[in-house]
Amino acid sequence: MENKLTGTSVIPKGQLMNKIDIRSYAMIAGLIILWIMFSIFTDGTFLSARNISNLTIQMSVVSILATGMVLIIVTGNIDLSVGSLVGLAGGVAAALMAWEGWGTTPTILAVLLLGVIIGGIQGYATVFLNIPSFIVTLGGMMLFKGILIGITKGVSIAPMNPSYKVLGDHYVNNIIGIILTVLAITSVIYNAIKKRNSRKKNALELESAFKTVMRVSLIVGLIIIFYIAMYSYKGFPIPVLIMLGLLLLFSFIAGNTKFGRYIYAIGGNIQATKYSGINVKKIVLIVFMLNGLVAAIAGIVLSARLNAGAPSSGNMMELDAIAAAVIGGTSLMGGKGKVVGAILGALIMASLDNGMSLLNMEAFWQYIVKGLILVLAVWFDVMTKNKSV
Repeated sequence: MENKLTGTSVIPKGQLMNKIDIRSYAMIAGLIILWIMFSIFTDGTFLSARNISNLTIQMSVVSILATGMVLIIVTGNIDLSVGSLVGLAGGVAAALMAWEGWGTTPTILAVLLLGVIIGGIQGYATVFLNIPSFIVTLGGMMLFKGILIGITKGVSIAPMNPSYKVLGDHYVNNIIGIILTVLAITSVIYNAIKKRNSRKKNALELESAFKTVMRVSLIVGLIIIFYIAMYSYKGFPIPVLIMLGLLLLFSFIAGNTKFGRYIYAIGGNIQATKYSGINVKKIVLIVFMLNGLVAAIAGIVLSARLNAGAPSSGNMMELDAIAAAVIGGTSLMGGKGKVVGAILGALIMASLDNGMSLLNMEAFWQYIVKGLILVLAVWFDVMTKNKSV
């Protein structure tokens, strides 16, 4: 059963741990198997520090988009325009710097504001004009792509300011990396203790202390391995730090605020949420604005990495973001999904792209395999949901 107001599951005693294990650990196990296979087939190249660093950079833009997409889908909506908005944000940033001579800070602020405004317009059309989000954002996808081509005249705009490029291709030093790693480990341990104490306080079923310790140890171990891999090459890439920062922020919003609980409530049962006195239209509007902001951030990171605003930037990224969210456990029916799951979904897709590229497989195989995995992920979600009823 599910609490419609909070979006949290109320699972009968004895079923909780099985449900969590199936949904959370199956993807992790699949990812580990995938990495081992690619490592064997590429003679260890796949798991080299350089390739892991490149892999995380490659997945950063889609992962950033997925953090906002999760909240959109959880409310029962969809956004097909984020890929085009990524390209438009990068094109506007390039035009302001290369043609108008704007500095990095005002350019970034202007692009972020543009993302919020566009998200707000689409959210307004969805919740106040009652136009389905699918249609609103489909129109936005074509509109933004047309504006981008009009701005760029079909050619790339370059170069970007040196200080702007830092956001796309630079790395932080070792001291900052150590601090961030320690903070991440502390956060994992603190959240595990807090969650356990909260469940105990509310007389809910607890997993064994041994299992909690093992789970936390696994996560901490992965964080340490990730740190070692990054600093065996050049350090933490700034795009990855931005991605992780948004992951922490949106995970906190979704899991630790009233606003986050309202988002899940809307997706779980919108009528019950309305009757409970929650301003549904306001919440959904804010979610669209946040999603527009996230798309603008992704556009900034991508254009900084490319050192240009290109008319082809962002192509198909909306589908990658949706696929990452769904593979990560977000239900297209709304009411269920986690940001961290979407990041894991993006990592799985990026690993497939990267591994098959290292094996010199033709591009069409990447689309076929990713499509099959997306369908299997949805099927798996449906099957586990049916078994838990």
